Amino acid sequence: MEMIYSVMENILPFSWVEYTFMKNALIAILLAAPLFGLVGTMIVNNKMSFFSDAMGHCALTGIAIGVMLGIENYAVSMLAFAILFAIGIASIIESDVSSSDTIIGVFSSAGIAVGIVILSANGGFSKYSGYLVGDILSITKNEILLLAIIFLVVISVWIFSFNKLMLASLNADMAKSKRINVKLYKNLFAVLIALIVTVSIKWVGMLIINSLLVLPAAAAKNIVKSMRAYHIVSVLFSLFSGICGLVLSYYIGTSAGATIVLISSIIFFGTFFVNRFYNLN
Repeated sequence: MEMIYSVMENILPFSWVEYTFMKNALIAILLAAPLFGLVGTMIVNNKMSFFSDAMGHCALTGIAIGVMLGIENYAVSMLAFAILFAIGIASIIESDVSSSDTIIGVFSSAGIAVGIVILSANGGFSKYSGYLVGDILSITKNEILLLAIIFLVVISVWIFSFNKLMLASLNADMAKSKRINVKLYKNLFAVLIALIVTVSIKWVGMLIINSLLVLPAAAAKNIVKSMRAYHIVSVLFSLFSGICGLVLSYYIGTSAGATIVLISSIIFFGTFFVNRFYNLN
């Protein structure tokens, strides 16, 4: 990390680069923003924004399980529960016992309720309330390392399995005709969302995590047609929002996560009106 810090101090002409917490936050954004941009494209295409929102809500239950089991690193319990939660939702949706939005709503409501009930026992919820809004400036070197591992995992899956993931999600019958294990790839995508949400929740906050997954991709979809351009523009929008939001929040003293979401929202509305004016799609 010291080498990375040194490079950043030499190439970035800003006063805030002398602070370690700002350098850590910038590194985290450079790792997480491309993931938000990539995975967000499939979330928007498949109309799964409610699902990713539910993953954010279930974080409280993951923390609660960690508290009950005496696990000091809540990221471990959150990650384990999120993966089980994601596969559980995906499996029930696949069974067609009810509409997907109803199933996700039930899981989401139950997940956040269980977490709040357990953590609020004896008035202890206040020390976990930081997870609601997050704090990117508190990210540590170990958390950056974990984020880097998730980055490599997601990028690898995207490179080697994107076509199968896309086909399985958009046309299950065609995917099955090509001998693609639809259930496997749907569960894989659910797990990817769980990984990204869980790793990011502490510094983004469960209240706005879904916005960072949805807004860049939704904005990109307003102005591009090809799938390649869709991914590239979504990642660029996510990176731009993340970097600008972090720097702006430093100078005006606001929440970094919320500022990033605000910039993403401005970009979305800008592309929306460009689309309406020029009739791009």
